[in-house]
Amino acid sequence: MRLVFLGTSGAQPTPARGLPCTCVERDGQVFMFDAGEAAQVAYMRAGLGWNRPMRIFITHMHGDHCTGLLGLLQTMSMRGRTEPLEVFGPAPLARFVSANSEILGFRVPFPLSITAASEGEVWRGRGARVLARRASHRVPAFSYLLVEDDRPGRFDEEGAARLGVPRGPLWGRLQAGEAVEVGGRRILPGQVLGPPRPGRRVGISGDTAPTKSLEGFFAGCDVLVFDATFLESERENALESFHSTAGQAAALAAAAGARRLVLTHFSSRYRDGEAHLAEAGAVHPDVVAARDQMEIEV
Repeated sequence: MRLVFLGTSGAQPTPARGLPCTCVERDGQVFMFDAGEAAQVAYMRAGLGWNRPMRIFITHMHGDHCTGLLGLLQTMSMRGRTEPLEVFGPAPLARFVSANSEILGFRVPFPLSITAASEGEVWRGRGARVLARRASHRVPAFSYLLVEDDRPGRFDEEGAARLGVPRGPLWGRLQAGEAVEVGGRRILPGQVLGPPRPGRRVGISGDTAPTKSLEGFFAGCDVLVFDATFLESERENALESFHSTAGQAAALAAAAGARRLVLTHFSSRYRDGEAHLAEAGAVHPDVVAARDQMEIEV
C-alpha cells in the first residue's frame, strides 16, 4: 500500500503546494480523497495511470476540495478511460457534477456513478472497505477511513517444502486459505501460514476541528492524514474556521493510537511545514509534514 500526496495546501494553492488531493494505491487500485483545482495535473505528474480501477471520495463541498473533479473527469475522458469510476461524497456532489457538465457541454464516455455518502460503510470491495464519519466543519463534511480485511499470515516456504508441497499453484491455494492434497495427504493452510496479520488502516480527516468522535474513528490507524491548517499560535483562527492546529492533530493522533501522523492542508501563510512538524513532534513520536508528490509506504 502506498500513499501519494498530490495537493497539501488549504484554501488556496501556493507555488509549492496544490490544493487537497491524496491518493492511496492498493492492490492495483487507486483511492483518491478530495480533488482540488488542477488535481488532474498533479495526478499526471505522479504517473498513476488513467484507466485503472479507481474510486474518489470527496470530504465536503468547498471549492478547494471538489472543483478539481471536473477537470479530472474531462482529462480522463480525453485520455480514453473505459474503466468505471465510482465517486462518493456529500449529497450535493451529484448535482454539482451534472450541472457543470451540462454548462460546460461535456459527458464522460465511461460508466460514472456518484453516490451520496453517509456515516458508516461507504464502499466495500475485495479485501478492503471505506468508512465515513461526520467531521466538524462549517459545512457538512466527512472524514474517511480505508480499512483492509485481516490478511493471511506469512507463508512458510521451507515448511511447505518439508511437507512436500511443490512450488507453484498449490502454494497460491494454501496462501488463499485453501487446503490441498499432496501424495494422498491433506495439507491445511495453518500448517504453512503464520498468524493472521491485521489489515492496514489509513485515515483521512479532510477539514475538521478535532473531536472525540474522530478520535475513536481513527483508533489504531497505521497512518492518519490530518488537517493541520494552523499552528497553536493561531488556535483562535482554527476554532473560528473549524480547522485544526498541528498540536491538536498530534494530540488526537496520540489519543487514537495512530502509528504515524501526516500533517496536511497547510495555510498559505506558512512557507513550509517545519514549525508544524516541531509542534506536532513534541506530542506524537512519528510525524511527517506532507509535501506535494511525497510518497509513503504503509
